[in-house]
Amino acid sequence: MQLSNYIKIYPSDEDPDYRLLFSTRRMSSILIPVAVLKSIEDGSLDPSDSETLHGLGFLVPGPEEEKKEILGLFSKDHGSREFHAIVVLNLDCNLACRYCYEGTMKGKRYMSRETADDLINFIEKYLAEGKNISIDFYGGEPLLSSHTIKYISAKLKASAGEKGLQFSFGLITNGTLLTKERINDLLPYGLKRAKITIDGKKENHDISRPFTSGSGSFDIIIRNLKDAGGKVTIQLGGNYLRDNYRDFPPLLDHLIENNLANDKLSIVKFDAVTKATSRYALPDFRDGSDSVNEPWIIESSLYLREEILKRGYATSRMIPSPCSIEAKDDFVVYFDGTLYKCPAFIGLKELEVGDLKTGVKEYRGLYKLDDWRKEGCLECEYLPLCYGGCKFMKFLRDGSLDGVDCKKPYLDATLETHVKQDLKYRLNHGDN
Repeated sequence: MQLSNYIKIYPSDEDPDYRLLFSTRRMSSILIPVAVLKSIEDGSLDPSDSETLHGLGFLVPGPEEEKKEILGLFSKDHGSREFHAIVVLNLDCNLACRYCYEGTMKGKRYMSRETADDLINFIEKYLAEGKNISIDFYGGEPLLSSHTIKYISAKLKASAGEKGLQFSFGLITNGTLLTKERINDLLPYGLKRAKITIDGKKENHDISRPFTSGSGSFDIIIRNLKDAGGKVTIQLGGNYLRDNYRDFPPLLDHLIENNLANDKLSIVKFDAVTKATSRYALPDFRDGSDSVNEPWIIESSLYLREEILKRGYATSRMIPSPCSIEAKDDFVVYFDGTLYKCPAFIGLKELEVGDLKTGVKEYRGLYKLDDWRKEGCLECEYLPLCYGGCKFMKFLRDGSLDGVDCKKPYLDATLETHVKQDLKYRLNHGDN
């Protein structure tokens, strides 16, 4: 047995004679004496210790066997028991966010009843294959299309029930229309979750995400979060810029003061604003990031993650999470019925992967999904966390999907802290 290629070894903060091992393939961690590491290297490791470390993914029979295994993991049909779609119901919105990702595409453009029927027929094929169905309705603002949500969900929920399968849906919403009355109205149709965005403390958020009238939206969103009352799972997001990320902790304190602690929010995660493609970017917005490797992104992500965790909220962990582009049964459905593999690519005709009427066309070559196999990524200890990075970021910077979006600088700078944060707060919260 030898050490896996897909591990990181960090010093212990408590004892210099120990090392913290973290497996990027299994997401396991263990604190072991330096002497044990030396015994691995010289082949004198106790068999019982060897068995334990092998089970946790730290020891492997050999490099070739491990490469075959990791290639097998990447070849698996992720999410094969479930079909998932992000459904863009409209490009309309009641907010005028200064960095709107839909940019100049926004307008009174809504999914028609005919397209909704095409969507139902498209998904019925996956139900026939025995797959559970999960949809996230998106926009624009999806709750401007509540009638379409109910129309689609009623039919799919009934079809799934007849086959003994599950149907559920979530909302990616700005939160201003997610009143308790609307939640109660949508619950019977399968509403389970909602992702809501608040961009920091009130004065920042109201500048960043005002109503189209110019008035602030912060207070209304907070009220709706409080009224949700645990009826649906709420994930809270927020988008920050280089000059305002340190203003987000006051938002966390405000949430706690308003009885929105960790029992009301399933996950809290803040992200840097990403640039939009020049093709539809808002003309007055020139900020945002196009790479996680930027030093200010590294600094801000570590700072905000610590602030979230120390207040008792859950946040995302470093886990093997292949991009939706890699998942066979994961699509983005545009309001006009066009299919994409990533919501960041909507509106880019050259990256369509089919439509609801004619079906899915070959896209592996189109999206250059095998580039990570060609560029030495298989040798990188971060491969299970990266999968070649974000194709949209690559496209944003270079205008092409060729190659990979290497995240090694970011992971070199952040992973040790992430692992130690998770151990610290999991232990503090009694989550062993």
